[in-house]
Amino acid sequence: MFGFVEKKDEKSLVAVQTGKVVSVSEVPDEVFSEKILGDGVAIIPEEDSVVSPVDGEVIQVAETGHAFCIRSEDGIDVLIHIGVDTVNLKGEGFESFVSVGQKIKAGDLIGKANIELIKEKGYPIHTVVLITNMGELKDMKTIFGDAKIGETKIVSYRKN
Repeated sequence: MFGFVEKKDEKSLVAVQTGKVVSVSEVPDEVFSEKILGDGVAIIPEEDSVVSPVDGEVIQVAETGHAFCIRSEDGIDVLIHIGVDTVNLKGEGFESFVSVGQKIKAGDLIGKANIELIKEKGYPIHTVVLITNMGELKDMKTIFGDAKIGETKIVSYRKN
């Protein structure tokens, strides 16, 4: 009765990895924690698989496989960035399974990241999930706690 009621025009992002969802302000990188690129959440992952948080189209894939941009069917741009400063690994420990222009569904496997390797190399393992075109949104709610890959809602939003 007093639970969160989803509004008709509300959409959501699902967890890109299984793990603990935390505030983006906890990410040890100012570009993310200061919300310079957008707002969202971070996941401290427990596994290597990474899935799409939305139905949409892949609009960018980092050459190194550590980051992806997906445009949702309703025009929201979502950045998935695995680890902090992991571009320095030059692709080591990352695998990408999608290409630019590919249509995908929420929960589709888009990549893998060797979380143990990232830790061993001394990089924070936070996976950041940001909405980068915040001007398109009327409001947004972040949902923290334990998350299951492809299932748990981590962000809900409504467009303008």
